[in-house]
Amino acid sequence: MRGARKRLCSALIAAYVLFSLYAAYTVFLRPQRTAASRPAHRDRRGPRDHVAVGNEEWNPWEGDEKNELVASQQRYEANLKMIKNARSHLEQMSLRVQIWGKAAIGLYLWQHIFGGHLEPAEVTAQWREGSQKAGKMYFSFITGPSVVPGYFSVEAENVVLVLNGREKAKITYATQWLHYAQTLIQAHKLQHVAVVLLGSEQCSNEWIQPYLKRNGGFVNLLFVTYDYALVNEEDIFQWPLGVATYRNFPVVEPSWSMLHDPRSYLCNFLGTVYKNSSRETLMEVLQQDGLDKICWIAAREQWQPQETNESFKNYQDALLQSDLTLCPVGINTECYRIYEACSYGSLPVVEDVMTPGDCGNSSMYHSAPLQLLKTMGAPFIFIKNWKELPAVLEKEKKMSLQDKIQRRKKLLEWYRSFKAWMRQKFINSLENSFLSTDKG
Repeated sequence: MRGARKRLCSALIAAYVLFSLYAAYTVFLRPQRTAASRPAHRDRRGPRDHVAVGNEEWNPWEGDEKNELVASQQRYEANLKMIKNARSHLEQMSLRVQIWGKAAIGLYLWQHIFGGHLEPAEVTAQWREGSQKAGKMYFSFITGPSVVPGYFSVEAENVVLVLNGREKAKITYATQWLHYAQTLIQAHKLQHVAVVLLGSEQCSNEWIQPYLKRNGGFVNLLFVTYDYALVNEEDIFQWPLGVATYRNFPVVEPSWSMLHDPRSYLCNFLGTVYKNSSRETLMEVLQQDGLDKICWIAAREQWQPQETNESFKNYQDALLQSDLTLCPVGINTECYRIYEACSYGSLPVVEDVMTPGDCGNSSMYHSAPLQLLKTMGAPFIFIKNWKELPAVLEKEKKMSLQDKIQRRKKLLEWYRSFKAWMRQKFINSLENSFLSTDKG
């Protein structure tokens, strides 16, 4: 009897275990149909009854599930199509432009005019790069000693070459880059090339003429410094000299004290005094009546390309502590000092005379020298002879601090607008040339 009862209990336990396993299989392991999961709130009639119809099971929610699945698929396909269309439109309406900065003037273009950043920030790095979107273009900028023809990735079909053409050795190096770009054009790896050129101070830039597309070459546009006679505002544009980035002149952000504090000196001149130049006249005028006592003057007889930390700080302090910055001509009328003074709100006093050479010898130049700055309404003091300086300084002594503050604001705002205008002109010129060439 006890054995029969034991067998019955074992049978019941076995049946329970089998039932549990079947239930677990049904809930967790049984293959599901591909229909979308059904929300619980739709089931208002209790447990579902599955009625066999041939070899299929009837599902009262199957129609809704199929409709929802179809609608979801349609939404996905519509979004995918929209993304593809947007990408296609963007590719049609924008250009990727890579700027190869192989002259220090490229840093003025990228950091001062474009307001771009470079990584790493260390100026002695072998490779520096940055990028930004502007207008219909995506710009990337690369510079540094490691940027060598054939040894870096060309990441765009449109290139702006920044070159130095001031002297024979620089021109030789610049032509190597032009030949490299020409090879890429011939191999159909590049479509368009523009050049930003630090030109000759006498405007002797004949060497680059054969490379221009107008003369059978491949260079679409040329942006060149100084009052180059062939500037036509069509494919050759005048470009500002800018600051001495080769001496690491920084991007200066105006401060409250720069605008409002009284300055210790009426004027400054820190520079080289060349023999038989107007700078000798300037020094003679300053020494008269003790004018050199109210101005920060530090003259030297020989030009020094490299600044020490101390000399560079003195120069910046002189700009910041002077109401006026004296800008005598050198080999050319345009000089870095003009733009550096603007950066610190020190009004340039510019010697407005032509220098020897081929600059400005064109009917285009009604206001040469400094055609670009004058056209843009630069609020400078222009003088023809440094003997006019005493009268300028006498007037300066009588100006109130409030008048000087307003003048600084006007100068800094003009310089900001000037850089913004040059940036937009650069972008528009590339767009008009590169995009119209593509359409043609």
